[in-house]
Amino acid sequence: QVHLVESGGGLAQPGGSLRLSCQASGGSLDFNTIGWFRQAPGKGREGVASIASDRHTYYARAAEGRFTISRDNGKNIIYQDMNNLKSEETAVYYCGTGVMVMCSLRIGEYHVWGQGTQVTVSS
Repeated sequence: QVHLVESGGGLAQPGGSLRLSCQASGGSLDFNTIGWFRQAPGKGREGVASIASDRHTYYARAAEGRFTISRDNGKNIIYQDMNNLKSEETAVYYCGTGVMVMCSLRIGEYHVWGQGTQVTVSS
């Protein structure tokens, strides 16, 4: 089974940027849909962005225009570039994958998750 490891989290100032990475091992992600989700303290996990094997992307409204999801199949890595970050986006960010073909932010469709990476947006 594929194993996912997120990295790239840290402290950013409001308006700043971060790049998150999701490295896969134990299998190829070439034919998988991948999603980025986040979970803020005391809240449920919510979808942020998704990318399909054909590189079609889909974003939550809150992320549109500021976040970019991309994939490097040669390196088996999925990226999420986050710009103009807001303090309310402080959360643990997770990448996940499932068996669906199309982009999706429905959490129930994801069955493999990484351990998460903390993003803190604060001045």
